Amino acid sequence: QLQLVESGGGLVQPGESRRLSCAGSGFSLNPYSIGWFRRAPGKEREGVSAIKARNDTYYADSVKGRFTISRANAGMTVDLLMNNLKPEDTAVYFCAITYYDNYIERISETFFHSWGQGTQVTVSS
Repeated sequence: QLQLVESGGGLVQPGESRRLSCAGSGFSLNPYSIGWFRRAPGKEREGVSAIKARNDTYYADSVKGRFTISRANAGMTVDLLMNNLKPEDTAVYFCAITYYDNYIERISETFFHSWGQGTQVTVSS
């Protein structure tokens, strides 16, 4: 079973930073291409960022220049560093796995599986 777990969410003020972590339950994420997604209240889940197994990275326009996806903990996890957070970043953040590297740039949930339970990020003053 490829089960993922997200962590690191919480309440932050606009302009502050937060680091989220995606971990495999009992396995390393090093061999996998991983995506980060988010679902804001009343909205559909949208792609945020993705990283290939070879470590090419991709970002949604809404977070480009503010968020950074990277592998951490000797490749065990995939982290999402969120800088200059805005209220519109408020959402439940999910990570997932994809085998479709040809389409990963789209960061489309259609091509991802093994979703975690999500971690809540609330950006409010």
